[in-house]
Amino acid sequence: MLAQIVELAVPAAGFVEIRDRFPEYAFDAVGSGKIWADAGADELAATHRAWLRDPVSGQFLLDVFHEPHDGGTWICRRDQSLRLPYDAIIERTADGIPYLIPELVLLFKARAARPKDQADFEGILPLLSQARRDVLGAWLARVHPGHGWTAELAVS
Repeated sequence: MLAQIVELAVPAAGFVEIRDRFPEYAFDAVGSGKIWADAGADELAATHRAWLRDPVSGQFLLDVFHEPHDGGTWICRRDQSLRLPYDAIIERTADGIPYLIPELVLLFKARAARPKDQADFEGILPLLSQARRDVLGAWLARVHPGHGWTAELAVS
């Protein structure tokens, strides 16, 4: 259903701008194992995720996470004491395309650690500097104490 769509994250207050740019599409609110099709403002505000869907074909096109924040500071929804400035968590490709730092992506993936998340961890780990591994290890210890990846980070 959502196999090859683009994921993006925006500060929660900026979600309205994303929604308003796609008036011809439906936004389905997603959370707690439920989907609210063609969600209204209340449902979208109550969840942290929305899927952009073409109402004609039914195809999902975007997976939009609306993240807690305080101005220019991102707030981790799993541990609100973990707060980082956006310029510390967003990097850019040589062409200027923004992306979330890999250690933060792995922190999100650690929650479920499905086979695809484990594969991502194993693929990304060799590319991480020691400093990034240390940061990920500290975040895992804080947000997911005892997580198996912590031991793998220490061995690497």
